Amino acid sequence: MTVKKILVVDIDSEAREALSQLLRPYKFHVITASDGQEAYEKFKEERPDLVIMEAILPKIHGFELTERITSETKGRIPVIIVTGTYRGPQYRNEALTSFGASDYFEKPFDKEKFVNSVLNLLKEDSEIWLDLPGPEEVASFLAKKAGLAGKSKKS
Repeated sequence: MTVKKILVVDIDSEAREALSQLLRPYKFHVITASDGQEAYEKFKEERPDLVIMEAILPKIHGFELTERITSETKGRIPVIIVTGTYRGPQYRNEALTSFGASDYFEKPFDKEKFVNSVLNLLKEDSEIWLDLPGPEEVASFLAKKAGLAGKSKKS
């Protein structure tokens, strides 16, 4: 299993460190950036599996960066917005629907809900194959559907 990379972006170094600390027990490779431009460059260079960012960022705004990442990856890289500025359902709704964010948290946030969101977003990608049937199961199912199961050829 490969180590998942998470890009954490916040102008506030204490907030970046707090988010990184929440993720540490899960052995993720955490990359950090302090502004939108640096975040975008690290995103392109590092190709993280998930991005967590504050909405208010210098150089490239968090909402714009979310939209850019979502568009460029066709939604394959989830983005979680964590903000202390944009409060209320209208901002959450806009972030999720217009900009393509995968989740939205207002500071201060429930740490357990946040970590669960991170874990859920990351496992969607890696564990999707665990629920799919294998080739043998598919062949057996199709054979039954075609009425071939259990019939043997007599020579």
